[in-house]
Amino acid sequence: MIEFISQPWPWYVAGPLIGIVVPALLLLGGKQFGISENLRHMCAMLPTKVEFFQYDWKSGLWNLTLLFGIVIGGWIGTNWLGNSDPIAISEATRIDLLALGITDFSGLVPSELFSWENLSSGPGLIFIVLGGFLVGFGTRYAGGCTSGHAISGLANLQLPSLLAVIGFFAGGLIATFFLLPLIL
Repeated sequence: MIEFISQPWPWYVAGPLIGIVVPALLLLGGKQFGISENLRHMCAMLPTKVEFFQYDWKSGLWNLTLLFGIVIGGWIGTNWLGNSDPIAISEATRIDLLALGITDFSGLVPSELFSWENLSSGPGLIFIVLGGFLVGFGTRYAGGCTSGHAISGLANLQLPSLLAVIGFFAGGLIATFFLLPLIL
């Protein structure tokens, strides 16, 4: 059982499981899937006079529980079920990353970019600090994160979600082909 859980699941298993989430949440009370709303819930827990955070955050307790489960599940998966094999990426991607100076493929993310040691470097600051700020700002500005728009929004046939997903892909392509080579 542990071996089955610790391996990547094929798309034809994981995809339908993710697809079941949207109708299940809708049937359980009209809830929508998304992680970014939890940032607002956590801020609303704090005593503040900011009107944006003045609402009953307890209505989002199920979503905070989901976030907590994701964090705990990620920790369990990494520390107890972790596979020491390098992440499986295509040879073409490996060659492209090597050309950019990324050589360590042993973890979930390249340690040359995402590590405490690299936080003080120029690329580390750009990727971790500036990138994190832009993701947070973009999530709030777009009214949701990639999972919320791509899974719930598209399933509900929302035009803003379609536009947001197109923007996510365009931004990813621009970052991959223009910004990443420029930064590294």
